[in-house]
Amino acid sequence: MNMTLTPNNHLTRVERVQSYIANHLDEDLDFDQLADIAAMSPYHWHRIYRSICGETATQTVRRMRMHRAAVELIRTSTDVNGIAKRAGYSSVEAFSRAFGSSYGEPPASYRRRATPPADSGLNWAPDAEAYPVRIENKPQYRMLSARHLGDYMLVGQAFEKVMAYVFANGLLFGAPQMVGIYHKDPGTNDLDLLETDAGIILENGPDVPADTGLSYVMTPGGRQAILTFKGPYAELEQAYCWLFGQWLPESGEEAADDPVSEYYLNDPKSVPASELLTEIRLTLKG
Repeated sequence: MNMTLTPNNHLTRVERVQSYIANHLDEDLDFDQLADIAAMSPYHWHRIYRSICGETATQTVRRMRMHRAAVELIRTSTDVNGIAKRAGYSSVEAFSRAFGSSYGEPPASYRRRATPPADSGLNWAPDAEAYPVRIENKPQYRMLSARHLGDYMLVGQAFEKVMAYVFANGLLFGAPQMVGIYHKDPGTNDLDLLETDAGIILENGPDVPADTGLSYVMTPGGRQAILTFKGPYAELEQAYCWLFGQWLPESGEEAADDPVSEYYLNDPKSVPASELLTEIRLTLKG
């Protein structure tokens, strides 16, 4: 007897593929292989995945690999040729063209610009004027979220999980407002101990089954310093350095005992990484 495929059946299969992609980026992830993991016909799988995720599985693989490459360029001394091969490119030239089209510059110059000097400390920011800060009162919002444990740079899979559930169940009306709530400072904690609530504001969303791994949380609210950053997610640490190392001490303000949140103002699936807009929101006392 065949099982009827419901939206949540499809969602489970999509999540299985997304998890596999995130954990096997170094492998040859061809379309037929991913269809096998989803246990669906390649013909039908292609349409279902794209309708739920807003991009093809091939685009997901390419986007995740390119984000990882940007992180490696900043965090490691691995040569560009090695990073290009890990990203699935047979030559530095091909990788440089693809990286440049998304990140706005070749990988070598990106590394020179975005990597902090060894003795820079908390105050480092390559272009401090690019980090405007304003103070506003903001309400709390109800957010459907997935908990991510570990490196903040790998939080994308948690966001994908929430978005897939929302789309599969027809819960989204209008453009999604994605938010990340970051509970610990990556500079003072083991990366494996970091905690994030990653999700989408859904004020009137229905209850979700416990077995989805999703839950509702409230975003921080109140009087907040809001820094708007334009550029790749891999470079957000620069903005944090400016906010905490320069702006906060000079502002006369004091941070409240709330986690920092990030509001993502556009979609990495539809704009180049160099055009991404992120609001970092820091709750203040008073």
